[in-house]
Amino acid sequence: MTGPLAAVRGPLEAVREGRFQRSLALATGAGSVVAAAEIYLEHDRAGFGNRMMWWPVVLGPVGAAAGVAGALDARAARTVLPLVSAAITANGLQGFWLHVRGVAQKPGGWRMARFNLETGPPVFAPLLLGMVGGMGLVAAVLRREGRS
Repeated sequence: MTGPLAAVRGPLEAVREGRFQRSLALATGAGSVVAAAEIYLEHDRAGFGNRMMWWPVVLGPVGAAAGVAGALDARAARTVLPLVSAAITANGLQGFWLHVRGVAQKPGGWRMARFNLETGPPVFAPLLLGMVGGMGLVAAVLRREGRS
């Protein structure tokens, strides 16, 4: 194969064969940083009214470190990365529950669902953080690039 598709042939074959642990570990690390930054801005806007709001902010740099470690070292990808990723996933699920509860606590609760979902805590945002953790969990079980 020649032309522009030749440059992506190797990486596509690696993905098809499940050999993209390093790439997904790095994506987990990057996603952790981006998510933590966004969460910090949103929770700061809410005044960090609940101490639990700090957990996803703190887990961001930890996830970034675990992602980089998993990309650089196969052992870290099998030990540290899944442990931190599980914590991030659990925190995303916990955040989903807390945000659902936050909507219910607004005046009118779920009877005024449309209004309270638009003005209350973003219900589905914590699930996006959980997906970042899920990427790390998947990366932990994949094969590494560059190995036969």
